Amino acid sequence: MPNLRVRFAPSPTGYLHIGGARTALFNYLLARKEKGTFILRIEDTDVARSTQESVDAILQAMEWLGLSYDEGPYYQSERFDLYRQKVEELLAAGKAFRCYCTAEELEAKREAALKSGGKPKYDGTCRNRTDHPADRPFVVRFRSSQEGTTTFADRIKGPISFQNEELDDVIIQRSDGTPTYNFVVVVDDAEMGINLVIRGDDHINNTPRQILMYQALGYPVPEFAHVPMILGADKTRLSKRHGATSVMAYKEMGFLPEALVNYLVRLGWSYGDQEIFTMDELIEKFGLENVGRSAGVFNPDKLLWLNAHYIKSGDPVRLGNLLREYLDAMGVSTEGGPELPAVVRTLQERSRTMVEMAEGAAFYFSKEVVYDPEAAAKHLTADKQPVLAALQRGLKSCTGFDEAAIEAVFAEVLADLGLKLGKVGPAVRVALVGGTVSPGIYEVLAVLGREESLRRLANAIQFLQQT
Repeated sequence: MPNLRVRFAPSPTGYLHIGGARTALFNYLLARKEKGTFILRIEDTDVARSTQESVDAILQAMEWLGLSYDEGPYYQSERFDLYRQKVEELLAAGKAFRCYCTAEELEAKREAALKSGGKPKYDGTCRNRTDHPADRPFVVRFRSSQEGTTTFADRIKGPISFQNEELDDVIIQRSDGTPTYNFVVVVDDAEMGINLVIRGDDHINNTPRQILMYQALGYPVPEFAHVPMILGADKTRLSKRHGATSVMAYKEMGFLPEALVNYLVRLGWSYGDQEIFTMDELIEKFGLENVGRSAGVFNPDKLLWLNAHYIKSGDPVRLGNLLREYLDAMGVSTEGGPELPAVVRTLQERSRTMVEMAEGAAFYFSKEVVYDPEAAAKHLTADKQPVLAALQRGLKSCTGFDEAAIEAVFAEVLADLGLKLGKVGPAVRVALVGGTVSPGIYEVLAVLGREESLRRLANAIQFLQQT
């Protein structure tokens, strides 16, 4: 599509939902692939519910996911003069009208229509009214076509038609003078030159109303592509009961942005049997023709599998910088501890999230190792004292302190004592980390370094002497 212009337009009434993030991602990928323009617009016309905190959360989530935009963020709250101007244009052309019906009157008409088997749509009471009482509040309604059909070719769903008689004279300006969503989205998309609207399929019913408004205002009608919803495992709309729905909650839980991006794009889009994509690959391969028409089902286990893959294959230096953040959140200082990339390398194969990695890494930075009582009672027994002392002497005098040198010391000491590593390993592990679960002993010793390793072994020997 030449000169493609797409947008993501969230409402700042809460966090960025992962469904919204997927919509933003689809827009971003297509814009990058087609060398088009990706616009961010904050739809904050709901003044009562919109907050700066929510705006900041949306911008933060977009940045974390790597979804950079070319224009914006634009704010609808700064464009109210334009919307009022367009409302006046429609009123002057007879394409909109003032409605003086009270909320009570509208509710009574709605109930009466339902009782008689009709549809609870506005009955047109004020459609042809010519008087404008100055002392009565009013809303402005769009004068919708009552005849014919509104049809559009959805880029994902295919041709969709609505009978115009089914459409309502929707309110485009409230009694307090503020505009409504269905109206401002048309004005903004047209004024910003949006020529393809990619959004959730919960907006399909809004589309015919908006097309009629484009036409009434003399704007070109863009193309539309409605993305299927994301459902929970029970096939109901994704909500908090299915787990976290906020993008930044996944960061807090230790997910990497590339894992979430990869998962979300595959939740409704496919490219053969390929499961794992870099961002560059996604930009190259993405297209609306491969977006499915049915809803995607969110599978937390699949996301966890992807995250584990990206951790295992990740750059230890980058992961080390991320690990510091998670350790800080746990109250664990990394100052004076081992190099973080070295720590990461020992934990990449066994960590599914950065939180798991941080929990597994905490022992490296402990000033004092706290022994798990059950593990200490089982493995730090009196007969292990001479073994730990022999290892301490060997590690103190060996020329290098890499894994190979450490393994050679263990081999020599165990041969002298006539023992197997399986008999000694748990005691050494408890001495070093406080429990029986950790990376390999040689890895742990090498990362801790000679001085810290000897200190921990000495403390364990002292512990045995006092028990």
